[in-house]
Amino acid sequence: MSNKEVKAALKSARDAIRNKEYKEALKHCKAVLKQEKNNYNAWVFIGLAAAELEQPDQAKGAYKKAIELEPNQLLAWQGLANLYEKPNQIHVKGDLADVYQKLLELYESGDKQKWCDVCNKLVELYHQEKKYLEVAETWQKLIRMKQEEGAEKAELHQLWKKMIQLLKDSTRNQDNKTGQLLLSAFEHALSSADVIPGEDHQNLYKDFIQCLSKFPHEVARLEKACHDMMALYPTMSYPLEVLCLHFVHSGTLSEEALHCFSRLLEMDANSGPGMIGFGIKCLKEKKYKEAVKSLTEGLQKTNQCPVAWHYLAEAQMKIHEHRNAVLSCNQALEALGTPEGPNLRWKNLALQLKAETFIKIADADAAEEAIKALEQIVDASSNPVVSALRGQAYLNKGLMDQASKISQELLLSYPDLAEAHALEGFIHYSQKNYEQAEKSFLSAIEKKAGTAEYHQYLGLTYWFMSDETKKDKGKALTQFLKAAKLDSYLGSAFCYLGNYYRDIAGDKSRARGCYKKAFELDEMDEESGTAAVNLSVELGDMDTALSILNEVTGKARPGTAKWAWLHRGLYYLRTGQPSQAVADLQAALRADPKDSNCWESLGEAYLNRGSYSTALKSFRKASELNPGLVYSIYRAAALEQILGKYENAIATYQQILKKTENYVPALKG
Repeated sequence: MSNKEVKAALKSARDAIRNKEYKEALKHCKAVLKQEKNNYNAWVFIGLAAAELEQPDQAKGAYKKAIELEPNQLLAWQGLANLYEKPNQIHVKGDLADVYQKLLELYESGDKQKWCDVCNKLVELYHQEKKYLEVAETWQKLIRMKQEEGAEKAELHQLWKKMIQLLKDSTRNQDNKTGQLLLSAFEHALSSADVIPGEDHQNLYKDFIQCLSKFPHEVARLEKACHDMMALYPTMSYPLEVLCLHFVHSGTLSEEALHCFSRLLEMDANSGPGMIGFGIKCLKEKKYKEAVKSLTEGLQKTNQCPVAWHYLAEAQMKIHEHRNAVLSCNQALEALGTPEGPNLRWKNLALQLKAETFIKIADADAAEEAIKALEQIVDASSNPVVSALRGQAYLNKGLMDQASKISQELLLSYPDLAEAHALEGFIHYSQKNYEQAEKSFLSAIEKKAGTAEYHQYLGLTYWFMSDETKKDKGKALTQFLKAAKLDSYLGSAFCYLGNYYRDIAGDKSRARGCYKKAFELDEMDEESGTAAVNLSVELGDMDTALSILNEVTGKARPGTAKWAWLHRGLYYLRTGQPSQAVADLQAALRADPKDSNCWESLGEAYLNRGSYSTALKSFRKASELNPGLVYSIYRAAALEQILGKYENAIATYQQILKKTENYVPALKG
């Protein structure tokens, strides 16, 4: 076949393809290849025809042969791209990306429009594959090409915005290079905006700041962006809110942070981040109740600050709201999820605080929960304070050997750690080894003097050690006073101060004040509540006694606060108000139906009210529960006599006289 015939055959092949006669085209090409096996155009036409005949492998082979012959010719690369773009071609995206890269290289010095079209396709392909770094680098090449062509500012602005859109999901991967390209795109988009300040520019700035807040290492850039946006949009609270949340999360309370919190609340008194910031400020200033209020309100208004739950738990812990503190720790842990980086530190702190709170609750179930929390702390074994907490949890659970082992290891490895000496003190105290406990607590206080709990336990050690240490003003009393001064919410310190003033100093008035304070701090503390009421009665101050009882009974759920109902019922009984006495004594019995003395008092109240039948039932119930209550048996007999049940009355009187021969009321009856 001559050169002329080869050209004619290729022309026939081209015409056949144009007429969709693909098999005919293949015949002409094969004829050419018999003569010229390295004919580029023949291989390209075979690729084209085979692709249309749904023979992808043959098409691919033909195109690759053509490329091998002429690597820098466009036709085969274009054909291969068209083949790979077909919907039935799977698992070829990597190959297609390589083809697009080659086409970009070939178009670069020629057809700029086609270069841009291929560039868009390549970016789309990378985006589908979530190859964000390649997306960013390729799109940047497109923008550079447009800049070299002298594109308008508005067109470039749209291209930078498109790049932001393409990379918006890349922040999840935290790839630093991609992240930098994304942030750079934001900065270019912001500087190329048409109207500054303007609504689009403002929204773009918000997105930029939101994006920056996802990069923990871009602190300086975030702060600068917030300040720049505040300068441009002084009435917008958003940049200030982000800045406040950033300061909260960083855990540092600088002057700048405090200024931000104040400025935000001035701008918007209902701002969640502002309230959270103010709550943390109150916490640091030891205004714990204000801190709890502000943090709680702030958290109701924003869900973007898991760290605030930790601060709330800390404030609740300070005022001994232990159950609430546990709930807040759980909220913090749920909001933090499975964190990395700075959030991991917050997760460890929340778990540690949760464990501390359960240890303060101090029952076996709570101890088990404390141990579970401590087991979840990353690198817990290298933290001696966490080890000391584990020792306390074991002690609360009654696992003395494990607690002692931890105590000994800590004292050997960390002789200057206050928590190690305190743990040893708790162990000795629980075993009533008061002299050793004293030494341990004194060592703990020497190393960490500002801990109320250490002074409280040293005071308790002196209280139970001996009568001398209990009565010695410089021992128990001094330590309870120090504990109360260091922690004004520590109810048990005020309770023992009450015990000291009542039982040792004989100062009823001061004792009553201490018990009242202890009870105000912990309304579950029946001992302090009862003592405050009894001392008020002894001091002739029924108003104070009643105000305490009214407050407790006013809040009490059915079946609770027996002591308060009983005390108030007895008061009403003494002061001739039998109907009120009946109601209160019934409420006391709902809390404890087996209290024989309470049934006897209820019988007395019914009797005073003139309800003889119910009085009789109450006295009988009292004597059933406690057959030794002679007075109840006598009252039952007397009521049977009043009700005309003489035989029953005689039998009951005789029953009393069998036990107590000279019981005059029974003889009289």
